[in-house]
Amino acid sequence: MSKAASPRFYYKGDRLKPLRAFCQAARLGSISRAAEALFLSQPAVTLQLQALERDLQVRLFERGGRRMTLTREGTALYELARPLVEGLDGLEGEFRNKLKGLEASELHVAAGSSTILYLLPPIVQAFKQAHPTVQLVLHNVTGKDGLALLRSDAVDLAVGSMLDVPTDLSYAPVYSFDPMLIMAKGHPLSKKENIQLEDLSPHGLILPPKRLTTWRLVDLVFQQRRVPYTVALEVGGWEVIKQYVAMGLGISIVTGICLNEADHEKLEIRNLRDYFPPRSYGVVVRKGKFLSPQARAFSDLVKPGAFERNDYFESGHSDR
Repeated sequence: MSKAASPRFYYKGDRLKPLRAFCQAARLGSISRAAEALFLSQPAVTLQLQALERDLQVRLFERGGRRMTLTREGTALYELARPLVEGLDGLEGEFRNKLKGLEASELHVAAGSSTILYLLPPIVQAFKQAHPTVQLVLHNVTGKDGLALLRSDAVDLAVGSMLDVPTDLSYAPVYSFDPMLIMAKGHPLSKKENIQLEDLSPHGLILPPKRLTTWRLVDLVFQQRRVPYTVALEVGGWEVIKQYVAMGLGISIVTGICLNEADHEKLEIRNLRDYFPPRSYGVVVRKGKFLSPQARAFSDLVKPGAFERNDYFESGHSDR
């Protein structure tokens, strides 16, 4: 009588399934969430992970606490397995896109309001002219919401500014804009030839909401230099801020991306690069993500060759 097949044989015969389960568990931090993402039961995912650990003869996860964390061996496997699994999972879509080019496909891009309003118009125009059949969806999000969309693969890529780049994302900075002080015409500060940071203290600032990068950056610089400041008004949108500044309701520190020739006619503008760092804008992708042809075409319009095959597996970086 022949021996019963070993439980390991099934998993070794289809290595993709346990690797897919492993990558989901590593990305989501729990077996239950991995099972939900894979439309499997929790016991099925657990069996696949256990079989993979037996097969490789290493422990892949530390299972203490509410969230599973990778061991050193698990981290090494994740870095190798993720691009392979995602590449194979996206193979059918890639193949169909290759056959029909970019026709009848979709591209989802996350970006904040300022990026959509000031930076993307010529890029979107060029993309639509080159690929008129691609349905382009711009998701107007900022901060953590944009990162969540990237990590869940709800969007293909993001375009915007980053101060701190998480280890699971890759950032290719392209544009750099100086910080600018804007004031109403005839404002007392406009008469000063060299404006010091301390000169801003008596005047109320108009700033975007606290959750946004601009507020954090302004607060950081004033705190580091131990210069007091006051916020006269908190409001969203550079166009609204410029309008309120022109009305004399306060002064503001904005990024040069939002200023045009018309603004120079109705506002007093001074460069604050001596106190505030420039803001970079570029393309952000989830590290290891298999970029579709349409995503690569859009990214190349922002920065040609920003994410060649090897580049977006490396650590994210910023020029900040």
